[in-house]
Amino acid sequence: QVRLVESEGGSVQAGDSLRLSCRVSTLPDNRVAWFRQAPGREREGVACIYASGSTDYADSVKGRFTISQDNAKATVFLQMNSLKPEDTAMYYCAARPSYSSTWYDVLSYRSWGQGTQVTVSS
Repeated sequence: QVRLVESEGGSVQAGDSLRLSCRVSTLPDNRVAWFRQAPGREREGVACIYASGSTDYADSVKGRFTISQDNAKATVFLQMNSLKPEDTAMYYCAARPSYSSTWYDVLSYRSWGQGTQVTVSS
């Protein structure tokens, strides 16, 4: 059974850093992504890492967030720096894409973590 277990998020001030982790029992996977969903908004892609190690990011987080993976630990990380209040959301990791698609296609992922809250205050 595929399990995705996310670390606890947190409440931080604007400009602070936070690192999320997600244990992915299927690593290495074709791609693993982080999504986020703020209240009243659709779930959106934040970052993705492919089996090759290459990465993709949403424009809103480029230069601030870094996704990485440690296959030996079956863990994917999301390092978030220079956090802004607009980064406040529930963050989810996703894995096991079922078909070839853009990395931010929510429907393409078969496995999801339980979500972890990140709150950034100004």
